[in-house]
Amino acid sequence: MARIYLVRHGEPTGSWGTSPDPDPGLSDLGHQQAATAADRLRLLTPRQIVTSPLKRAAETAAPLATALSMKAEVVNRVAEIPSPASIAMHARGDWLREVMSRTWEDVDPGLVRWRQAALDYLMSLSEDTAVFSHYVLINVAVGAAIGDERVHCFAPTHASVTILDTNGRGLTLVELGATGASAIR
Repeated sequence: MARIYLVRHGEPTGSWGTSPDPDPGLSDLGHQQAATAADRLRLLTPRQIVTSPLKRAAETAAPLATALSMKAEVVNRVAEIPSPASIAMHARGDWLREVMSRTWEDVDPGLVRWRQAALDYLMSLSEDTAVFSHYVLINVAVGAAIGDERVHCFAPTHASVTILDTNGRGLTLVELGATGASAIR
């Protein structure tokens, strides 16, 4: 049995449709949130740290990696939900809001494959792991753990920590992270 600490990235400097940077890093508040999450997680002693390749997630993982003298492993399967190449950056927020209003049965098959790859990866973890990722991916894991097929079933705040266990065949919810409104523009 492995424990998974799913951490949503801290507040970024920009978001879809509002930032010219497609991969924004953390704001000053986001760096503070990352430090607070690291303070909590270092006491829980994860054996490994995994991060999405996106800057905001990697920057959120950095304080914990430093505190535990570990290197965060970059894993594409915990990255942000992929948007179609045909969707312009300024329209991505509208696309995401539409996707999040559905169930997994009602989305594009490519997104279903992305979801399954993420779940397969999380269930393959054999050591207690801190995973720094994104809003929808955390919803994927929580939904699987509680049997909720909605794309959006939980609203994790920036740098919240959601705790799950895996036995290699499924996920069990241990503790939901902090919840709140999240701007999707």
